[in-house]
Amino acid sequence: MSEILEGIDELFSSDSVWFSDMVAEPQIPLVFEEEGFHSGKHLRVLSLFSGCGGMDLGFEGGFIANSKSFANESKYIAKQLNDDWVLLKNTLFQTVFANDILPEAQKVWTTNMRRYGYLDDIYHCDSIVDLVKMHQQGARIFPEDVDVVTGGFPCQDFSVAGKRLGFSSLKDDMGNIRAGDKPSEENRGRLYYWMKQVIDITHPKVFIAENVKGLVNLGDVKDVIQNDFASADGNGYIVLPPQVLHAGNYGVPESRERVIFIGIRRDALLPSALNALEAEILSDEYNPYPRPTHSYTAKGKGLLPPVYTCDVLRHLKEPDKSKDPSQQIYSKAKFLPNGSQGQIEIKWNGLGPTIRSEHHGNIEFRRLSAEHGGKHLKELASGMIERRLTPRECALIQTFPPDYKLVMKKEHGKGDYVSSSGAYKVVGNAVPPVLAYKIAMRLSELWTLYFGMK
Repeated sequence: MSEILEGIDELFSSDSVWFSDMVAEPQIPLVFEEEGFHSGKHLRVLSLFSGCGGMDLGFEGGFIANSKSFANESKYIAKQLNDDWVLLKNTLFQTVFANDILPEAQKVWTTNMRRYGYLDDIYHCDSIVDLVKMHQQGARIFPEDVDVVTGGFPCQDFSVAGKRLGFSSLKDDMGNIRAGDKPSEENRGRLYYWMKQVIDITHPKVFIAENVKGLVNLGDVKDVIQNDFASADGNGYIVLPPQVLHAGNYGVPESRERVIFIGIRRDALLPSALNALEAEILSDEYNPYPRPTHSYTAKGKGLLPPVYTCDVLRHLKEPDKSKDPSQQIYSKAKFLPNGSQGQIEIKWNGLGPTIRSEHHGNIEFRRLSAEHGGKHLKELASGMIERRLTPRECALIQTFPPDYKLVMKKEHGKGDYVSSSGAYKVVGNAVPPVLAYKIAMRLSELWTLYFGMK
């Protein structure tokens, strides 16, 4: 407790302002209780490949989201902050373990999650391979009584934007070129299997794994991964057919499709739930995948209109007028008229581009000049310049809250704790928090139906 309280002064010192162009003041509730957790949060989450916290923030709840991502009278809204932004309610979930190999991801995660009462030592900046090996050698690595394991295992080897080497990745578990004596099962394309081993160790009731849509079209990769996950804990899990979720159908202003695997432990289920989940046709009542809430590609009654980039960016100040370090800087890579990735401007009244972990010349333009075919003519006429998206704009398109710290400068000395390049990278690797929140809330709604308890 004392460690948490000591961190408050640092978080809100004059040298470390939690600033947002969008809301007047930080809205994260500073409520610290025993063990640093909020009351009512009793479902324990072990997070793997955590990055800067997109999935974890969604499972936490209690963050700022655009009001158009939710219905006006949504039961998930705790408070209306202004016409454009709401504060979401907390969930039942609390993070007890997080990990990633990127130091900048760790810095962003711990800095922001500290406001929820999480201690920095929850986050382990280590390879999942090393963590599992240390456990096998007798070290106490993973917490007990885990209810949910989440993980967005590395996607580069399955992405259509990459070489699509899949299981035969040339990179190792740390993202480096794999040495000849490095075991093949430790390559980047097989890290999902190490997630499966963590499931073997911790026996969660539910696990959720995420990857790029391209995985489902890469030979039999999807079936292999689904079968491997199902074999966890001695064939102890029902792994439902994975679904591709389009973020635009869930109130995210981004063209982003991700495949989600959900596994549920057989011996924890009520008999009625076990029968329903093993049935040839899964009923809507027991389906853990969240139903679409917005009508981007989804069809049906009662769907909300898509959220567009203008909805999340329209009150954001230009970099030269903002006090937000994550909005003040952007990639200066010049426009290339060759049609390569990143050489277009965003659609103002449409979904934003897929935010990628690349940076510099692969980041789309916030606006192009008229000479380069820019269509934001009113902005250009008012003197606004051609420039690429800032880390803050990328984060808002991903539905990170407007006061989520990204670019962080060192208080003493030169350099950054997290540079703009680092911020672009970790934001592009993340799960959109609003999508993760809707997965979490659907799971919490089904918890009693599945397991007979909360």
